Amino acid sequence: MVVAIDGPSGVGKSTVARGVARARGVEYLDTGATYRAATLAVLESGVEPSDEDAVIEVVGSIVIEYRDGEILLNGRSVGIEVRSPDVTNAVSAVSAIPEVRRVIVEMQRSWVVARGGRAVVEGRDIGTVVFPTAPVKVFLEARSRVRAARRAGDAEAADVGLAAVEADLRRRDEFDSTREASPLEPAADAVIIDTSDLTAAQVIDVVLAIVAQAERSRPSAPASDTE
Repeated sequence: MVVAIDGPSGVGKSTVARGVARARGVEYLDTGATYRAATLAVLESGVEPSDEDAVIEVVGSIVIEYRDGEILLNGRSVGIEVRSPDVTNAVSAVSAIPEVRRVIVEMQRSWVVARGGRAVVEGRDIGTVVFPTAPVKVFLEARSRVRAARRAGDAEAADVGLAAVEADLRRRDEFDSTREASPLEPAADAVIIDTSDLTAAQVIDVVLAIVAQAERSRPSAPASDTE
């Protein structure tokens, strides 16, 4: 069973996805890291993120892997590099290119298939595009100031004031929710959870309860089922 967890930055997707995956004994995929790895490759190649043809050429020539919570670019661990301010500032532009999304989504689906269709997948379009028939779809949200306070402690927000972090989140929200390819929005059948006043453990418990209910309501499926 695929558990799809979507939402904007700062709502706790990664923490919740890791917790749910751990509780269920399956792996989790941070799809945002895959787009960040693609963006890092673009920047390292000297290509401007606005040059779509050149970006597509770069992304088509690289190998992105996600193993045990670690993101790899052409076999090299880039977990720290993909969280740099330069990557953060460019990732929305790179990930908005339809052909880039097609390539990365194919990789994400293959990653889940390789794990027998059992995984927790978090991102921005998992329930709407990557796995639209997933039996569990959750969309996390939170108040902008709460999100900014959470992100202010992240590596990519180092030495940046709270107001600036909040402004950047709003900019990214606007960009991601209005892009033509896979805009950020909850799936029609997603369960929306406001994490503003909840601990990570509480959100994980809520998601696990949703998963349990879905399992009780769902007919038996083969291990290779990726829905």
